[in-house]
Amino acid sequence: MPKVSVVPPRRDEDRRGWLRGAPPPRWVRVLPLAMVAAICVATLLSPDPLDIGFLLGAIPPMAVLSYSPLATAALGATAIALLNIPDLRLDRPGNTDLLTVSFVALLSVFVSFVRSRRDAQLTLASTVAEAAQLAVLSPLPERVGPVRCAGLYRAAQRGTLVGGDFFDVREGPFGVRVVMGDVQGHGLAAVATVASLLGAFREAVLDERDLASVAARLDRRLLVDAADARLDELFATAALLEFSADARQVRVVLCGSPPPLLLRGAAVTGLEAPPWTPLGVGLADPAAIETRTVPLLPGDRLLLASDGVMEARDRSGEFYPLAGRVAALAGGDGDPDTLVQRVWADLRAFGPTVRDDVSLLVLTPSSPARG
Repeated sequence: MPKVSVVPPRRDEDRRGWLRGAPPPRWVRVLPLAMVAAICVATLLSPDPLDIGFLLGAIPPMAVLSYSPLATAALGATAIALLNIPDLRLDRPGNTDLLTVSFVALLSVFVSFVRSRRDAQLTLASTVAEAAQLAVLSPLPERVGPVRCAGLYRAAQRGTLVGGDFFDVREGPFGVRVVMGDVQGHGLAAVATVASLLGAFREAVLDERDLASVAARLDRRLLVDAADARLDELFATAALLEFSADARQVRVVLCGSPPPLLLRGAAVTGLEAPPWTPLGVGLADPAAIETRTVPLLPGDRLLLASDGVMEARDRSGEFYPLAGRVAALAGGDGDPDTLVQRVWADLRAFGPTVRDDVSLLVLTPSSPARG
């Protein structure tokens, strides 16, 4: 079962409004029916004829906003029928009134048809775009070799599933390797760079013998992409990990990225490694890149988080203290996905609005001897 959650923006974060492309609220659908009912009740309860028949002409245009052409036609026909019911006494409408309402109803059906076709095209385009974005961020297996995995990805830009963050866990001939990074820029503009880096990482997992060479390959990929696009700079921060075959140790390379957190019992420790420059600025020979090796114990967990987590702020402007809060969140259930969901829920409660891409990745190494 895949253990990666792609989180759409929260409803309260979608500030487009229904007049700018968001689905219409429920009251918009109820309004035409409510107006029909209100006109009928008002005319039946009034002792004198009411000159409110003109309001029936507004029903078909209101239906256009949320109803299909067939439903719009039905509401238009209802409005015309109400004008001809004697008991309603809608000021004895003449031919001009009937023709006006009929024309408005017919025009509304046409507009509803055009809107429905446009919505269908937008839905198809959105589905294709979603599939393309999910192809970049492929599902993360529950286990990769001796490592149990769970991840969460939340893009900051409204209407997108993939932004400037990326992560992946792959098994190759040289062990299980992990990358988490953040490319320059946000939203759809950064997706091409994310796709390029992930493709280079997946190839490097199979080809490169050591983790430093993987980092150098990603760096070279960005340099080539920047030259092809004639960009002055194109960079990304990244943390790379490599687990040994028995999952008893992990090697770490940090390229401008926050260090992973090691959760061991109630202790939380940052796996500081010799810092290196971000990817894309031209790394030196891979031999110059320093790698830190950390021994692992049964029950250890590693938490990787993107800059968007640490840079989230509360209402007073304070940064989210991930290292200080994760110990309490990690207690009890050792399932990686449970910890991911707890951190995400705590982050949302901490800050009213998360403005950057958010990525979380929890890795639980367990060698075959440990079960």
